Formats: sequence, C-alpha cells, structure tokens
Amino acid sequence: MEYTKLQSYNKRVAKKEEKHMGKRWAIVSIASIPLVMTLGNSMLIPVLPTFEKEMNITSFQSSMVITVYSIVAIFLIPLAGYLSDQIGRKKVIIPSLIIAGIGGLLAGWASWMLEEAYWIVLIGRVLQGVGAAGASPIVLPLVGDLFKNEEDVSSSLGIIETSNTFGKVLSPILGALLAGFVWFLPFFAFPVFCFISILLMTFLVKTPKKKEIEAVPFHQFFKSIKLIFKEKGRWIYAIFIIGGILMYVLFGVLFYLSSMLEDNYGIIGIKKGFVLAVPLAALCASSFITGKKINKNKILMKRIIFFGLVLLALSVFVISFSKNIWYLLTVFLFCGIGIGVSLPCLDALLTEGIEKEQRGTITSIYSSMRFVGVALGPPLFAILLETSHLIMFYSTTAICIIASVIALFAIKPTQTE
Repeated sequence: MEYTKLQSYNKRVAKKEEKHMGKRWAIVSIASIPLVMTLGNSMLIPVLPTFEKEMNITSFQSSMVITVYSIVAIFLIPLAGYLSDQIGRKKVIIPSLIIAGIGGLLAGWASWMLEEAYWIVLIGRVLQGVGAAGASPIVLPLVGDLFKNEEDVSSSLGIIETSNTFGKVLSPILGALLAGFVWFLPFFAFPVFCFISILLMTFLVKTPKKKEIEAVPFHQFFKSIKLIFKEKGRWIYAIFIIGGILMYVLFGVLFYLSSMLEDNYGIIGIKKGFVLAVPLAALCASSFITGKKINKNKILMKRIIFFGLVLLALSVFVISFSKNIWYLLTVFLFCGIGIGVSLPCLDALLTEGIEKEQRGTITSIYSSMRFVGVALGPPLFAILLETSHLIMFYSTTAICIIASVIALFAIKPTQTE
C-alpha cells in the first residue's frame, strides 16, 4: 500500500517537473521572437551610414529604413492582436515570422543585384514590418496565457523584455560584423533567425486548448474593448504613452550615437558595434534584474517606472554638457538603466491588468504605441541634429519629464487589479 502511494507521489512529482520544464522551454522559444524582431531592426542602426554611401541616399532617407518597418507595424498590430484573441496566438505568430523572413530576403536581394535598390529595400522592410506586427505584440498575451500566477507572469515577462533588450545589445555588434563582410549581409541573416524562431515555436510551445480561446462576434468583442477603456482607460493610456516615449528616446539616442561615433570620432565597423552595445547592455541587465524583483507588487512597479523616467530625463539633460566620448558613454549607460527598469514594469502592469479574452488586443495596441516611438525617433533626431543639439536634448528631456508626471498621477495600482 505504502509502495503504491510512493509510486503515485513520484509520478505526480515527475509530471509536475515535466510540465515546469515544458513551460521553461516555451518561454525560451517565445523569447526568441522579440530577440529576432529586435535584430531585424536594431541590427541596421550601425550600418545606416554605410547604406547612405552604398545606395547614395541622405541621412533622412537612411533613417526611413528603420521608420518604414515601424510605420507598417503600427497600423497592423491591433489587427494581429484581435486575430490572436480569436483564432489563437501561434496561428498568427508563425505566418508572420514567414512574411518577415521573406521581407529580409527581398531587401537583401535588391541590395545585392540592383543598381537602384533603395525603393525595393523599403518594400522588403514593409514586409518585415508586416511580419513584426503579427509576431512581437502577441508575445505578451501568450506569456499571460501560459501562467495563472501573477508572480510567474511578471518573472517571465522580465525574461521576455530581457531577450528584447539583449537583442538590442547584440544587434550593433552583429550588424557591424556582418556588414564588415558584405554591407547588405544583415538583410540575409534575418530570415535565418526567423526560421530558427519558427522551429522553436512549432515544436516547443503548446497551443492553448480550444475552450480557452473561443471566437466571439466582432461587435461583442469591440463592445468589451470599449468597456475596458472606459473602466481602466486612465492607466492604460498612461502605459501606452510612456512605452512610446521610451522607444522614441531609445532609438533616437541610438541613431544620434551611431552618427556621432562615425562622423566625429571615426569609430566604424565592429568597434562601433561594441561601443553602441555599452548602454544597451545596461538596459538588458536592468530589465532582467527588475523582472526578477518586481514579482506581483504593482505599487513597486509604479515607483520603479517613475524612478526610471526621472533618471532618463536627468541623463538626457546632462548629455548636452560635453561631447567627450567617455562622458557620453557613461551618461548613455544611465539612459539605458532608466529605460531598462521601466519596460518590464509596464509590460507586467498591462498584461496582469487585462483579462485573457481581450489581452491580445490591448497589449497589441501597446506594442503599436511602442512602434510609434521607434518610427519617430531616428527621423526626428536626424532633423533636430541639423538644427541644434541643445534643442534636441532639451526637448527630449521635457518629454521624459512629462512621462514621469503621467506615471506619477495616472497609474493607480489599485485600478489595475
């Protein structure tokens, strides 16, 4: 009798461990998506000056290689979120990864084979944006679907955001390294990364059971979304705005730093990639640590967001005091920390505060707002660079201060329950 009980207990423990290991591999697989999509965009930042020379285009035109990717995603992300709520996450993610890979192939082929490649490259980037719209934003609700415990959700979202930021750390180094062989090689590398992510998602992430995702009529679904914004709109809008501002500052500053390193200091190639990786490494580390520490403490999340935005505002403000390379890198490191501690908290507040049935749509709109920041950062910083460095930094400081005020007064942890 005792032996039978022991056997039964051992089987339960083994089954629990197997389930836990399965979810761990699922999180690793899901984390590959933001990593891949970040590589698809950020990997090109250190190569933009090379694009300008090889394709004979202006600084503004090269910034559009980043921006067009984001603009397309902005408009398609909410649709992808709605579809993922209705038909399932994987059924949206995997075809999107395929489309993104095709876009990379087209951009690479045009750069390799055509004399006037710029406009075809932009079409390839449009396809990549379509793929990004259907892949990256679905990650947050998919993580929320996998866990019932909010602490597990927060911890896993920290890993996802860390993967995202690790992609940003790796991107300038990998982009510069690949472009050192052939300037358009980063375009061809992207489909390979997409293929790996497709394999991981196909074999290691289990599709939610049918009963967990049931299609509802659009008018009923739309009514439920309207109700969410009516009841929780204040803090949801705040998170949307702050997420967009953080991405605007991040990609604007990276664009500025990439241009300055090459134009003012003659730092190019993989050396520039490593320099760009310094503030991004701080962002990655702070995201990982924050995701581990916040658990399900929503008051702590709000405080961290406010602290991160204040640190970011101060860092951007003092950038204007000197152009010394070591001074700038030190200040940019604090910029990375400010952004890094804020992002996992924003992700967790939003994912945990929305019911599973509408989670895909709401988090997708949030992702869309982040893409707005990505789209605006490089071209606006390019324009401001030609006008005045001081105006560029002081206006960005003001935007960060506004974001911190929004976080302080609009995010009410008790309302996100």
